[in-house]
Amino acid sequence: MRQFMTATILILITFMFAITVNSSVARAQSQNSSGTIIVQTIPGPTVAQKILQRADSSWPWYVTRASGFVAAAALFMLILSGIGLVAGGAFRFLEPLTAWASHRALGLTFGISVLIHMSSLLFDHFVPFNILDVLVPWLSNYKPVSLFGFQLGSLFVALGVLAFYGVAAIIITSIVWVDKKPHTWKIFHLLSYLVLLFVFVHALYLGTDLAGGILRLVWLALGLIMALAILYRLWRAKTI
Repeated sequence: MRQFMTATILILITFMFAITVNSSVARAQSQNSSGTIIVQTIPGPTVAQKILQRADSSWPWYVTRASGFVAAAALFMLILSGIGLVAGGAFRFLEPLTAWASHRALGLTFGISVLIHMSSLLFDHFVPFNILDVLVPWLSNYKPVSLFGFQLGSLFVALGVLAFYGVAAIIITSIVWVDKKPHTWKIFHLLSYLVLLFVFVHALYLGTDLAGGILRLVWLALGLIMALAILYRLWRAKTI
């Protein structure tokens, strides 16, 4: 046993010595006659230049994604806060004026993020959109949809465009008619549930981050929560 251990140690020492000699020879070969190390320069852009080029070409995509997430979060909180205002649950946590002001601030945040979301698409070079594509439903040819053999065009893009007009109608009527024509304002405000449905389907089938994985499951769970909240709102209104 002792002889075996001695032989093993000698083999390891010999192996380490061979590696050391080989490394010394390689280092000596990489030096020229003046003793300096030769560094080979690879032609092409630097890492910093590549990062800047990628940022310059990809920033619309990142802005579109970020504004979409902000819009989705604002919309969900907007719906929940609106139901809380009607049902009275919001006043358990906030003063009435603060609750109404927060609800309006969420509405403006949602509207602004939607505008940014749509505007950034005009600068995207990978998925070309023009001003008419983002303002006219079914004019875009991006990801056309067919159902049972019927061609529905770019349905999911159209739902996003229709949601934009619904948001515009809700915000404008909330500013102009909330005090002067409360009944008309209430009718227009019910469009928020339709906008929520359009936005949910639009993001579910077009959002690159929601194509699969945990984020898609979270999105579906949020949709279920919104559906339960709306059913609760209808139950409180004694409409079902």
